[in-house]
Amino acid sequence: MTPERRPHRPQQARKHAWRRASSQSAQSAQGTPPADGSGHHPDRTPAPTAPSAPSVVEAALYRDGVRVSSPDSLADTFRELRAQPDGMAWIGLARPTEQELLSLAAEFDLHELAVEDAMEAHQRPKLERYGETLFVVLRAARYLDAPEEVDFGELHVFVGADFVITVRHGAAPDLSAVRRRMEKTPELLRLGPEAVLYAILDAVVDGYAPVVSGVQNDIDEIETEVFGGDPSVSRRIYELSREVVEFQRATRPLVSMLHALMAGFAKYGTDEELQRYLRDVADHVTHTSERVDGFRQALTDILTVNATLVTQQQNAEMRALAEAGFEQNEEIKKISSWAAILFAPTLVGTIYGMNFDEMPELHWAFGYPFAIGLMAVVCVSLYFIFKRRDWL
Repeated sequence: MTPERRPHRPQQARKHAWRRASSQSAQSAQGTPPADGSGHHPDRTPAPTAPSAPSVVEAALYRDGVRVSSPDSLADTFRELRAQPDGMAWIGLARPTEQELLSLAAEFDLHELAVEDAMEAHQRPKLERYGETLFVVLRAARYLDAPEEVDFGELHVFVGADFVITVRHGAAPDLSAVRRRMEKTPELLRLGPEAVLYAILDAVVDGYAPVVSGVQNDIDEIETEVFGGDPSVSRRIYELSREVVEFQRATRPLVSMLHALMAGFAKYGTDEELQRYLRDVADHVTHTSERVDGFRQALTDILTVNATLVTQQQNAEMRALAEAGFEQNEEIKKISSWAAILFAPTLVGTIYGMNFDEMPELHWAFGYPFAIGLMAVVCVSLYFIFKRRDWL
């Protein structure tokens, strides 16, 4: 597999910059001040800088599965490891500085591309071998109960013949628990750096179990909300789908990574007991990956069902509005019909109520009965017309 590279930095320029920084780091580790632009070393000592927060979580040396030393700094760790050729160094870092990573690269001959990945973080899970050094990138996860969301961390592991270096970006996983577990089982720690890598992989994969349970519980709650008609459930489905996709990206590559490790058992002489442990981790990863794939499919189905229910609800609302409009129209028809019927006698009465002298009907003996009859005929006629048209 080819390491990921940033497109905006030329590869050759990046290598030169890394080599210059690595050279300066080596000079600093040997106590030699770097030369200035004229090729001469400065005579005066540079002003001391304010110490930064240490990123070395824990460093320890082991021999035959037992801790023999706990150095306080990287320099002490390097010196003691050189003094113990049969020992193993396990160095844990959390968000290290560039200078610390470069000093580790100079001491253990780490590949520049792997070191650059560890500096930048935000890498996909992968397993790469650079000579005698194995470089592994893992995505750990933990479920946060209060906000009901998944928090992802990133872990970079360098595994060599006599060293293990972990570079953690994020709160997960808790590698101190892994170290305590390994120190309680010296027969496993005695198997060397590969055993430490197994323990780290096992801890990361075991950390997926609470996340799987939490996501499953969220999906069950979402199903209840969907059929309960909760209007905010669509947003929750979308947010959980994004977390599941991220979870899928963290777990799916592990399957091929562990298969690649198992494929190299014979070539690199992996202990048989360790092989069994790694196969067990591979089984757990496969099971977890299948569960996560199922989550994504379930959320897709839930989103489809929710869209269908929302559509049905909208159709029901539109039908209710149409029925309400139809009933309103019927009422308007009745009101309009009665208004027209009542308007006819009002019109006749208004005309006969005018104070004009030249109105023949005023002096006619049958004028009043005629007006009453005319009102009755018009009203009855309009009533039957509206009744025939179902307005009344």
